[in-house]
Amino acid sequence: MSDLQKYSQSHPHQRQPLDEQQVENSAKGFSYPVSIWTNLDRFLILGSEGGSYYANEQDLTKRNVNSIKQCIAHDGLRVVERITEISISGRAPKNDPALYALALAFTHGNKDTKATVERVFCDVVRTGTHLFTFVGYIDKMRGWGRSLRRLISQWYRTKDESELAYQVLKYQYRNGWSHADVLSKCHYGENRSIYRWINDLNIRERVVQRDLTDGSKATTKYGNTNTLPPLLNGYEKLKTTKESGNAIDLIHTHQFTHEMVPNEWKHNAEVWAAMLESMPLIATVRNLSKMTQIGLLKPNTPEVQIILDRLNSVNIKKSRIHPIQILMALITYQSGKGVRGRLTWEPVPQIVECLDAAFYMAFENVQPSGKNTLLALDISGSMGYGTIAGCIGLTPRMASAAMALVTARTEPNYYIVGFSDDLITIPITVNDNLPKAIETISGLPMGGTDCALPMLYALEQKLEVDTFVIYTDNETWYGDIHPKTALNMYRQEMERPAKCAIVAMVAKNFSIADPNDAGMLDIVGFDTATPTVLSDFAKGIAIDP
Repeated sequence: MSDLQKYSQSHPHQRQPLDEQQVENSAKGFSYPVSIWTNLDRFLILGSEGGSYYANEQDLTKRNVNSIKQCIAHDGLRVVERITEISISGRAPKNDPALYALALAFTHGNKDTKATVERVFCDVVRTGTHLFTFVGYIDKMRGWGRSLRRLISQWYRTKDESELAYQVLKYQYRNGWSHADVLSKCHYGENRSIYRWINDLNIRERVVQRDLTDGSKATTKYGNTNTLPPLLNGYEKLKTTKESGNAIDLIHTHQFTHEMVPNEWKHNAEVWAAMLESMPLIATVRNLSKMTQIGLLKPNTPEVQIILDRLNSVNIKKSRIHPIQILMALITYQSGKGVRGRLTWEPVPQIVECLDAAFYMAFENVQPSGKNTLLALDISGSMGYGTIAGCIGLTPRMASAAMALVTARTEPNYYIVGFSDDLITIPITVNDNLPKAIETISGLPMGGTDCALPMLYALEQKLEVDTFVIYTDNETWYGDIHPKTALNMYRQEMERPAKCAIVAMVAKNFSIADPNDAGMLDIVGFDTATPTVLSDFAKGIAIDP
């Protein structure tokens, strides 16, 4: 690469700014700052949980919060609109970042912004877990004035009896909060039996009976259950029954979720079989390991066939399960052991194969661009730390391999390389399953970060590339030539108007993409829309900002 070395002498090193727009990144290299709106999208989809190699979780969150506050001050209505769109669409792995941003908008927004938050509140805060998470966030941001009490109260007020009974039973305690705590904070409690059930008022007497042989075990009995909604009435009966047959009948009758079933029944395979019949898809995916460990899921059994039939494209789209939830279930399930604890199981091969297929179904339907695509995975040291959306064990490095396979399965003409301070070809093909691809990339050596290498490699090898797709945390610093310069070199010397898409795998406020170059695009990784955006970008279809 002697010609390239000569070329680099007249251009700044990555530890020097290429132009006046660039700013210093966390690795002491120089990149372009992203707009506060791009940073908002990164936070809403990727979050800051788990931090990164260069910033702990607290620091990364602080930077994102400051950026979100700027967005709110500039256009609070736009912030709430973006929060709602990403939350409702299921484009993000977790709803927590959206809930945090919504709490910031209600705390720091103007009158119109707060009114908009009230209007969309129940659309974003859809479950009891969401409610407790939101309350936990906003409780640390501000006091409980009339407007906040009214906001929280509407979550309860707007639900009919059956829906509210389901929510308060399925999500009784989360993140240190209970419904009784929340209702007390917002001074709300209509004369409905559900509220009296929550707060233990008037119609029942709570008696805690402790098992004399096991001081850690407690059961609760309530009187006058005939006035409760059917779901809560059935739950009271389920808590006191001692016969598995009765428990199974009650589960069938009321379609109890696993959160509603007392722990003493969760070691019974027949009870799990009863729950499986009506179990939602997301809960099914999350409990595959447990159902296998207790012996319910075995090769060639009817229950395994239920799983295989349930994981189809229609159900996946309807459930809004995020690809990362399927990916984590796949990685964990195939490993045969839990991330925490001592739970072990023997994975069923058909379920592993089905989860692998389901991962791709969870993305939007993608039409191939038909362009020559170079997929470049950042395998540097910083990509091996932190987590994607707080998923323990899933690093940006591993997630980039999974994302690249989505494009590889779509595009007929692709080539996969990995780069750090050197570039290597990666033996990942479209025929590999996700665990194999992740295992391959996890075993590669780490190094510094030089995001210019994919373009320099393509130039050196005279590869005909239409679109470079670089999965990175944007912490480039090592190279003699900036990525932007390397792309221009490739375009000029190969006489090809190559494009470059930067897929951000961490929610940071800078990018190697030049905002003034229409042939460069900054995209958020693990957005379910990412593969479609990449294909449209390669084909020259206009991309919404």
